[in-house]
Amino acid sequence: MTPEREKRLNDVLNKRQPGLTVVLENVHDPHNISAVMRTCDAVGVQDIYILNNAISRHKKWGAKSSSSASKWLTIHQFTDTAACFDALRKKFNKIYTTHLDKDAVGLHELDLTESVALVFGNEHGGITEETIRLADGNFIIPQVGIIKSLNISVACAVSLYEAYRQKNNAGHYDHPQLTGESLLTLKTAWGFIAEDAEENY
Repeated sequence: MTPEREKRLNDVLNKRQPGLTVVLENVHDPHNISAVMRTCDAVGVQDIYILNNAISRHKKWGAKSSSSASKWLTIHQFTDTAACFDALRKKFNKIYTTHLDKDAVGLHELDLTESVALVFGNEHGGITEETIRLADGNFIIPQVGIIKSLNISVACAVSLYEAYRQKNNAGHYDHPQLTGESLLTLKTAWGFIAEDAEENY
């Protein structure tokens, strides 16, 4: 690996945010998932959770819409909601769903500087009742138009960039958040990916 590539990998690793993740529940379109992955990479999210408790497990993502972002992310796939939440609770303090409910708060009211997982439902039915019950709360993205919904990948991007804004203002991107074994494991894995990569990145 060239020194330039190694520096780039280290620079990106130093911006990764282990205290922020996305959970996609039963999202059908792999291109939507891939678009979310691209946004995750852009704001420093390393881990993404794919929960398919009502549809078949995905075998591949839309390569064009992800721009190969999936190679640089740690993807966790679950078919059981309880197991997924058990894994999330071990790493994140709060879990919020995007669900229109009388108790839902606006996105900008959330404290996204803490360790948090954001759950997005599928393109048709949204979040399942089981997931809503297990979460710590619901949030909505403020809108003033006639159509009160956004494409799943757009909703995720809006939410993640609000998290980016809050975390950046709090100085989370000023110092590496990944440390110890987690950093070393990821750095080693990325080294192998970089050696095998054919495209310039």
